[in-house]
Amino acid sequence: MLLLLLLLLLLLLLLLLLLLLLLLLLLLLLLLLLLLLLLLLLLLLLLLLLLLLLLLLLLLLVLLLLVLLLLLPPPPPTPPPPPPPPPPPPPRLLLLLLLLLPLLLLLLPLLLLLLLLLLLLLLLLLPLLLLLLLLLLLLLLLLLLLLLLLLLLLLLLLLLLLLLLLLLLLLLLLQLLLLLLLLLLLLLLLLLLLLLLLLLLLLHHHHHHHHSQ
Repeated sequence: MLLLLLLLLLLLLLLLLLLLLLLLLLLLLLLLLLLLLLLLLLLLLLLLLLLLLLLLLLLLLVLLLLVLLLLLPPPPPTPPPPPPPPPPPPPRLLLLLLLLLPLLLLLLPLLLLLLLLLLLLLLLLLPLLLLLLLLLLLLLLLLLLLLLLLLLLLLLLLLLLLLLLLLLLLLLLLQLLLLLLLLLLLLLLLLLLLLLLLLLLLLHHHHHHHHSQ
């Protein structure tokens, strides 16, 4: 009965071990899918950042071209007819600031968009990283459970082996007892035969003695 109970417990532990292995495989697949999703999000955000950087570089190139055009010396004046005295031209610094102001107004929203994208990246990555950590913790717990189940299975196997050894010893002892009983029976039979022979000899001797008298 104990052997049957141990066998049933062993089968239950094997089933539990298989279920845990299946759960472990499912968690591994979920981890892989989560990692792929993280990689896709990272790639998408990196592409957006690269596009923004390219736009910024283009704007900076336009700025540089404008600055170079402003810094170039003016063409040599041709002798004009004596006109009335023109108003004094605005200084170059003021012209440069007036040209840079719209570009700066374009650059500031782009920089704000870049910062917003970075914040979005962080906000998207943090929950996914937390979920990844939770899945890793679950995997560790499952591995610990698997190790415990394996230890229990080993203990049960050892108990079964011990029970089998005890059964073999009992069988050997029973065989020895049977052999001893057979030997005792044979000895008793021999003793009975000897007693019968002695009785026969005594009877024969007594009868012979009585006849001689």
